[in-house]
Amino acid sequence: MEKLTTNIGKKLQYVFLMIPAVLFAQETTTVTLPFTFSGSVDTYFRQNIGSSNRASDPSAPNTSFANDPGFALGMFNLIAGYEGEKVGFVADLVFGPRGEDAVFLSDGNSSIVNQLYVYWNATDKLKFTFGNFNTFLGYEVISPTANFNYSTSYMFSFGPFSHTGLKADYAVTDKFSVMAAVMNPTDYTEFNPDASYTFGAQLGYTEEKWTAFLNFLVGDQDGLLDPDADVVGDTSAGTTFQVDLTAGWDVTEKWYLGLNATYNTTESGQSFLPTGISETDGPSTDFYGSALYLQYKFSETFALGARGEYFKEFNGGVGAIGTYDSGGEADVYEVTLSGNYKIGGLTIIPEFRVDTASEDVFINADRSGLKPNLASFLLAAVYSF
Repeated sequence: MEKLTTNIGKKLQYVFLMIPAVLFAQETTTVTLPFTFSGSVDTYFRQNIGSSNRASDPSAPNTSFANDPGFALGMFNLIAGYEGEKVGFVADLVFGPRGEDAVFLSDGNSSIVNQLYVYWNATDKLKFTFGNFNTFLGYEVISPTANFNYSTSYMFSFGPFSHTGLKADYAVTDKFSVMAAVMNPTDYTEFNPDASYTFGAQLGYTEEKWTAFLNFLVGDQDGLLDPDADVVGDTSAGTTFQVDLTAGWDVTEKWYLGLNATYNTTESGQSFLPTGISETDGPSTDFYGSALYLQYKFSETFALGARGEYFKEFNGGVGAIGTYDSGGEADVYEVTLSGNYKIGGLTIIPEFRVDTASEDVFINADRSGLKPNLASFLLAAVYSF
């Protein structure tokens, strides 16, 4: 044993002595590895103005993320990838409240998986992606590093987050592209629980200073009722169809204008009655919205931007606003003003937001009742690497 230990020690000593020589010999050589690592860390402070800030009184915009009072956590995002000449993969992991909200239909170990897919560049024009990937619909995304505003829009919050399936992207020309996809029901990332599939498509056009994408999604998101698995009183929705437009324009070197418009309709589906399963006779459940994003770059380190959004739901609502008139309709306007101040990899985001709904949905400061409007201040810090 002593001899074995001595031999191992001599070998390790030799290895460590050789490291400087190897480094010296390669100091003029640049080695590019196909593996990449990136990600972000974000945290924030949020305070209502003229409304309750108690956690037991959830007076906040009913949009995704950044809704907790006081000092709160976002998420840690870690993205690992392999970029081969023809094939590769992306493993995108999230930890923290923002990440949990983003993958809300995942269970167990999959609850930290934001994206997990492989891809194949079959030709210079055709690319296949297989696995779990973030949605192609909408202007905003899950990661705060890719959004100018820290809080998110109603359209983003009530559209899809992620899909699991197979998609094909094809570059028709240098400017025009198309995409087609077959996927599980929206946001079911691990497997298909309902034996129904959703189909997606995208038309894209890119110029030097502007881009535009027209997106489509259609499919039954919760499947048909099963007499062996469901019980009397259960219901299921019908087919969902959504069309979505996103566009961006670099007006000048300092001014940028973005646009998002969407329309979503879900047909009435099935009901499990004492007499059996039957088709539901009722109106579709719909929402639509539009938003403008205007940004001005004062310098390389500071920019100011505003988002103005109108969102409406009808025929019973989809849960975005929470309270509806006698016709089952409600709408909301929101205006968000955000600053982006960059210090290396850190972005400081002060943000002021005003939401004005058609119904009384926000809690008064003295907790005495409800009101239709809410003002809030937010300060976020996002570090990307």
